Amino acid sequence: MKYCVLIIDGAAGWALPERGGKTCLELAHIPNLDAMAQGGVVGLVRTVPQGMEPSSACACMSVLGYDPKVYYRGRSAIEAKSVGIPIADDEVVFRCNLVAVRDGKMWSYSSGHIDTDEASALVAALNEKLGSDEIHFYPGVRYRHICKIKGHDDTLLATCTPPHDIPDKPIADFLPQGPGSDLLRDLMEGSKAVLEGHPVNLERQARGDIPATMIWLFWGSGRIPEMPPFKQVYGLGSAMTSGVDLLRGLARMADMAVLDIPGVTDGPDNDYVAQAVGALKALEKYDLVAIHIEASDEAAHAGSIDDKIEAIQMVDKEVVSRICSWNLDKLRVLVLPDHPTPIKIQTHTDEPVPFVLWGSGFASNGAKRFTETEAKSAGIFIEDGYNIITKLMRV
Repeated sequence: MKYCVLIIDGAAGWALPERGGKTCLELAHIPNLDAMAQGGVVGLVRTVPQGMEPSSACACMSVLGYDPKVYYRGRSAIEAKSVGIPIADDEVVFRCNLVAVRDGKMWSYSSGHIDTDEASALVAALNEKLGSDEIHFYPGVRYRHICKIKGHDDTLLATCTPPHDIPDKPIADFLPQGPGSDLLRDLMEGSKAVLEGHPVNLERQARGDIPATMIWLFWGSGRIPEMPPFKQVYGLGSAMTSGVDLLRGLARMADMAVLDIPGVTDGPDNDYVAQAVGALKALEKYDLVAIHIEASDEAAHAGSIDDKIEAIQMVDKEVVSRICSWNLDKLRVLVLPDHPTPIKIQTHTDEPVPFVLWGSGFASNGAKRFTETEAKSAGIFIEDGYNIITKLMRV
């Protein structure tokens, strides 16, 4: 038997009054997902344990079969794992977004989804001007980077707010606060002079693109606990494809192979066909392949209903259709968002998400569509999300 886990990041959400009280999943034309729902088991699963942050880190850790209450110690360290950044006992890491602030308000948490090459040049400048034996900046994907700090464990006590939680809000109300925050605020303030007038930003402004005006530090964490390999726990060889460092980091923590598929990105330019074809090809070698697609979450953070619907439809058209055409006698599939990202608030919530289990051995439980409402009415609820992987495997 082969297994596929498809994570449509942030696809769930709230009813939209301006669109007839429907969610993006309900508004999307998703015939393949709906067919899966009609032929499989639909329900709700809590991927984020109550009381924990509603991040993709917690949620996707659950989806992969690991209890976040045991293994989660912070998102930044997972991303650091993805790019091979070592973290010593006296070091901490923070997510370091390149953001754009205008008139004192958060203009763009992603600097207009800055290109990775442009962002890397800016991170190099930050290292040159602000780096030291204690401070080092590491480039990541697009706007997402890492800042490692040595000898200042107190920074982990600071209260930090993700920039995507504060669109168009005055940043003064959300700068790091409390113990250990002074260093973080100093680095953020110091980044303004480094980025202002940098050739990359001048070129972006000349093109009419949003410039990166400062860094934003948040999601601090120290060293992470070791997770047992996926194969050791579940007996399956496994692989992951994703356009973001976080998921690649989770894969490496679980000793899953990370698939290098050209064209896989974190946005609407993602090559959905290449990702689907590459993932299914990998099933020739691995027992389980996880496909993570970020675009719907990015659209929701940007507050774009149409872009979120389009991303969901592209997953259905190019990815789910190909999964459905695979050898159905030898395949079981789990499809779900990792968490909701409602358009209204443009950030994550910890509410349960819809799932469908489909393929060999699964029979319909009466659902008609893959939506939040159908999942709720199905009457199946999995409280501990890390158990859903065993439902897929029928362990």
